[in-house]
Amino acid sequence: MRAPRLADRLRAALLRAAFPDLERALSRGAAGRLRPRGGHPRRVPAAMADNERSKKRHRVSSPDLNDRRPRSGHTYKVPGYGNSPYVVSEYEFEVPLDYSGHVPGRIKIFAREVVAQNKMCQQLPYLLYLQGGPGFAATLPIDGGAWLRTAANSFRVVLLDQRGTGRSDPVTCRNLTKKGTPKQQADYLKFFRADSIVRDAEYVREALVPRDGSSKGKWSILGQSFGGFCAVHYLSAAPQGLAEVMITAGIPPRIEEDNPADETYEALFERVIKQNKTFYERFPQDVKAVQDIVLHLSKQPKGGVKLPGGSFLTPRSFQLLGVGLGFLGGLERMHYLIESAFDGGELSLKFLKGFEGWMSWETNPLYALLHEPIYSQGPGAAWAAHRIRKEKYDSMFDAVKCASKGDPVYFTGEMVFPWMFDDFVELRPLKETADLVAKHNSWSRLYDIDTLRCNKVPVAAVAYFEDMYVDFNLAKKSADHIEGLRLWVTSDYLHSGIRDDGTKIFERLMGMVRDNILLT
Repeated sequence: MRAPRLADRLRAALLRAAFPDLERALSRGAAGRLRPRGGHPRRVPAAMADNERSKKRHRVSSPDLNDRRPRSGHTYKVPGYGNSPYVVSEYEFEVPLDYSGHVPGRIKIFAREVVAQNKMCQQLPYLLYLQGGPGFAATLPIDGGAWLRTAANSFRVVLLDQRGTGRSDPVTCRNLTKKGTPKQQADYLKFFRADSIVRDAEYVREALVPRDGSSKGKWSILGQSFGGFCAVHYLSAAPQGLAEVMITAGIPPRIEEDNPADETYEALFERVIKQNKTFYERFPQDVKAVQDIVLHLSKQPKGGVKLPGGSFLTPRSFQLLGVGLGFLGGLERMHYLIESAFDGGELSLKFLKGFEGWMSWETNPLYALLHEPIYSQGPGAAWAAHRIRKEKYDSMFDAVKCASKGDPVYFTGEMVFPWMFDDFVELRPLKETADLVAKHNSWSRLYDIDTLRCNKVPVAAVAYFEDMYVDFNLAKKSADHIEGLRLWVTSDYLHSGIRDDGTKIFERLMGMVRDNILLT
């Protein structure tokens, strides 16, 4: 055996300084080779070293997918909970834009692996976390809360920035306009739905998860909200990669239907109305406060006021604040924002900036552009929320008319309307693109009902009876099509349950999916 080179000794010293617990592992070579980049020490876990050997034996069907080795790989500590911080390793992958190969090009996918520092030398199984959305990056390690603390003690948790978000070649309003004509932009967006996200996840799994050991190359997944939609597609398209599946507030509605968007928004409008009533029952003084804001906006020369960021606050865009009413504390946060609305006779800067802080449409345009297509399998949604509002709820959600009559003004929920591409300055260049996406009528199929009815992967899910974002009744109809799914129904939590009481929910789902908890 050759003597260690000076560079190798230096790398080992840097890693020992950063992670004292690795001394024992390094002495037996479990850390693999050290390849720092940019001055940061990098850990290659034993599982990764084993996986490099297993990948040589693994056959892939497409020549584009032969080299799955991740790039980058900075490793560092971040504060965790209790006495053990997290160790975070970063990975980048290059994947095809279009896995069918019809459209050329590759994009970057980014993921973080998180594990408790006192477990980092152990060969733990992998858990993929699929974030809610669409259009949002994975939660950051410091924001993961109690569920991540619990999971990181039993798994290597992979926080995947879904394609087009975070550090996975993000789609922004400005860079999307550089993709060509509105039609070319709309065509590009077709590659950012759940089917492509799951293909990316499979790419990452085959690169990271060792085929040796008890997991046999499979990983567990936890999907929250839209992440649950992705998890159900995963069960349809690539169940061979899954050890077990857990879903929180994310069973997609009516998966047997080609286009359940209309039925979905009819149900969601009813839930939003109920949440509005709850808000005004809790804060009756806000009935007049909201009316005053609406009437003030309607009397402005242009029907609204310019926001600090350049967008336009109108009565209809003001109603979009209802997107936050379905989270724990959402009613209270709405009340506190409204009570600071006026500074003399004008809307206060605090209120205007607070409104901007609630809106994610401009910073996360996929949230607006692909919100309704998450339901589509073939026929498009065609502005379903807008159509249902006009057909069935027009007078009830007419803010100016209600305020003028002295009636409560109802806020809308998690819904996208075509006029948002007028009121929000960053969305304006994408107005035609959004319309083309909405009217597209040949979306790929997301759910294979026959496969789901024959499902062999253990699945556990929690559905919240009062969920304002994923209707319980429609989710229950979908759950009936997934063989073996164990469903926990509760009214103890809102849509944000995994964030609000993460340890309890995660541990219960783990018990359910492994048959350690009997449902009553």
